[in-house]
Amino acid sequence: MIDLRSDTVTKPTPEMKRAIIDAPLGDAVIDVDPTVEKLEQRTAEILGKEAAVFMPSGSMTNQVAVRVHCERGSEFICEADCHIYHYEQGAFAGLSGLVAKTVPGDQGTLRVEHLEGKVHPENQHFTRTKLLCLENTHNRWGGRIQPQDDVVQTCWWAEGQGLKTHLDGARLWNAASATGKSEAELCEPFDSVSVCFSKGLGAPVGSALVGEKAFVEEARRARKLFGGAMRQAGIIAAGALYAIDHHRERLAIDHQHARMLGEAATSCEAFSIRGGDVHTNIVAIDIAPSWGTAQQLVDQLAEHDIQCFAIGPQAIRLVTHLDVSAEQIATACQVIKAAGG
Repeated sequence: MIDLRSDTVTKPTPEMKRAIIDAPLGDAVIDVDPTVEKLEQRTAEILGKEAAVFMPSGSMTNQVAVRVHCERGSEFICEADCHIYHYEQGAFAGLSGLVAKTVPGDQGTLRVEHLEGKVHPENQHFTRTKLLCLENTHNRWGGRIQPQDDVVQTCWWAEGQGLKTHLDGARLWNAASATGKSEAELCEPFDSVSVCFSKGLGAPVGSALVGEKAFVEEARRARKLFGGAMRQAGIIAAGALYAIDHHRERLAIDHQHARMLGEAATSCEAFSIRGGDVHTNIVAIDIAPSWGTAQQLVDQLAEHDIQCFAIGPQAIRLVTHLDVSAEQIATACQVIKAAGG
């Protein structure tokens, strides 16, 4: 089976399993788990922020961030196709009483011209605008990388409007690998950043939220409120710690594999790549209605033991990762070309 559904399907390597088994543990709620503490310190160091807090998922880190940055009844601005809005069950409303103002970007990128006039003036009739959220890489736009110049200008604009800024950087590691920029440089414009360890890096579980120390302390309180405080969490933190120290450099392999899949798709007249090209490890393929539907393509690939997801009536998503070999990618490319005629 060639599993291209997501980079979350990876299994721990033997070396990662050994790190997990050997991890020193403690109660991370009432005291300190030394492995969790090491992971948090290492993550904050890599991302160039004062502190970090480990959580079970990227959805939790995002939702804790918007809660801490905003006050109940206020709003945050986000790109219309972003993960926080589409894939987190509206938790910002249900858990924190917040409103999302969605703004369509340019292939997932929000620029200052998209945002002008979007911040409410102080008036008792309006929600108070508190936060701007960006996403890098952008999931629904096929793992696209946010141009750093646009990010910097947008965050400067937000600061001038009195807004805090949060980055959903679930696959920030991929953006750093593909651009050659450090994670710290990509994170520098933001007040807070969420990163995931269980996607491209291949750890079994976990995400982290980073920012200033005072922000992270409030985030720990919100994590507890949401039910996310964990005890001997070094068991899972060890996998994440191993991943950030050993799996970041190999992300370039996943990007090369994704480009091969993209080239196979674009060789077919009926298929096109969302956004025009492949940036990282996600390939979003739009399908001409004259060919058929996304589900028909998913089913046809499944007949050749290739798994993927439909992400709309006329689009599928393929995601490369460390558990897919070059030989399997070559096979998938042949099947895609045959399917596209």
